Amino acid sequence: MAAFTTVEGIAAPLPAANIDTDVIMPKQFLKGITRGGLDRGLLHDLRFDEEGQPRSDFILNQPAWQGASFLVVGDNFGCGSSREHAVWGLMQYGVRALIGTSYAGIFFDNCARNGLLAITLPAADVAALQACAAQPYSNRLRIDLARQTIEAAGLAIHFDIDPLRKQALLLGLDAVGQTLALRDDILAFQQRHFEANPWLR
Repeated sequence: MAAFTTVEGIAAPLPAANIDTDVIMPKQFLKGITRGGLDRGLLHDLRFDEEGQPRSDFILNQPAWQGASFLVVGDNFGCGSSREHAVWGLMQYGVRALIGTSYAGIFFDNCARNGLLAITLPAADVAALQACAAQPYSNRLRIDLARQTIEAAGLAIHFDIDPLRKQALLLGLDAVGQTLALRDDILAFQQRHFEANPWLR
């Protein structure tokens, strides 16, 4: 996983509440046996019309928001089914962080396991960031994970994050990587355990 330290980039507002995982990654993009091509599926029915042409009125298709690194989202983002493809698609598209008031539980955990920073803030802070993101002249944010800050157009907002999730993101470690980081401690415990219980060998 790519480490997340300090990232600066374009933010796009997606203020609608209850955007579910079928909207984030429609079911027709779940057929592959690899993760390839999921960036095309991301928010497909919002980004493209029935003929597959980009919808000019959708925020991510407008020049000032193309290549967005951050999405400032509405309440309960990622509700619905537990498909991990939704997170994979966001990351393939280039999204490094989500900012919102709340997320569906399984989706939030999938973000953490795959290195996508999901920041939870009070509604007033999210509204202020959505207002910044909605204008081309103020839509760039800077997120410093070590300091737990978001900076945008004169705003400086602090966010909370679970220390274990923060450490994993800073180091670019998934669950396996976090376990392997404790390899020496695990082997030392194993050795002590077998010495105390030799019949287990």
